[in-house]
Amino acid sequence: MIVRLFNNFTIINLFVLNEPLYSLAERFISYIQLEKRYSAHTCTAYRNDLFQFFDYVTLQYSTTPVEDLSHIMIRSWLAKLMEDAMTAKSVNRKISTLKSFFKFCLRQGLIKQSPMVKVIAPKISRRLPGYIEEKGMQALEDNVSPVSVTSLHIFADDFEGITHRLIFEIFYQTGIRLSELISLQEFRVDHGNQSLKVMGKGGKERIIPVSPGLLVQMRDYMDQKRRHLEEFESGVLLVHPHSGQRLYPKYVYLTVRKYLTEHQITTLKKKSPHILRHTFATHLANNGADLNAIKELLGHSSLAATQVYTHNTIEQLKKVYQQAHPKA
Repeated sequence: MIVRLFNNFTIINLFVLNEPLYSLAERFISYIQLEKRYSAHTCTAYRNDLFQFFDYVTLQYSTTPVEDLSHIMIRSWLAKLMEDAMTAKSVNRKISTLKSFFKFCLRQGLIKQSPMVKVIAPKISRRLPGYIEEKGMQALEDNVSPVSVTSLHIFADDFEGITHRLIFEIFYQTGIRLSELISLQEFRVDHGNQSLKVMGKGGKERIIPVSPGLLVQMRDYMDQKRRHLEEFESGVLLVHPHSGQRLYPKYVYLTVRKYLTEHQITTLKKKSPHILRHTFATHLANNGADLNAIKELLGHSSLAATQVYTHNTIEQLKKVYQQAHPKA
């Protein structure tokens, strides 16, 4: 049924206005996936956030039209999440999801005003990112275990060990994300310009300079891959040492955690691939690298996300001062 409003020449499709929330959410997800080019991971997170919110309002308020969703309902849901011990960072992510969703609804003419204008995000306590000390990374670089008495080497000499070592080297020398590592392509390794092309968030490409040593390691790895595996996924740089298929996130996560734990490379409780990204950025900052340059290397969209590494630099300076100054 279509009603024509002659006072402002607007056509309102009543079916669209009464579209179920879950169906509307899927339209929104298609929009951010196809037009905004958000990653599959982000789209899944947004869908989960929206469905969780819709489940709540349907149960608590028995409402379905999007125009009936109010800031009171949203505040109530957020309060419930915080009562259930959800962190402020996670709550803020859900707020970001709702802001994007209602902005989409506003552009579609489904609502007159976003209820998010009356929703205030909780403050997040800024926590310094953990990182591995340089001596720990040096042990990995030298392939010499600082704790093992049975074996001097951290990484084995077989193809699996070579794969694991290259994973660490690429993470530490480039600072790329886990998703970027597993999607690296062989043709993106530029030996002539000594650089690596990385496809980041939102399909944005960036070029990262790499050392001659890392280029040699990658070239040797590609040769070893062709000698040791009868079949492997074509074009992908890093593959599973046994199946030949591209690496999957859990495999990389468990690999990084295994080496950092077994050889006591760091005392950090969290031993994930992202720690190596933090380590890359922090070591650059501690050694005087320009913050804007670090931002470009990490692929951050704003400088604010990179500034956290200056706090680590300050902590390093405090440590040096306390150890060296006679009046400290």
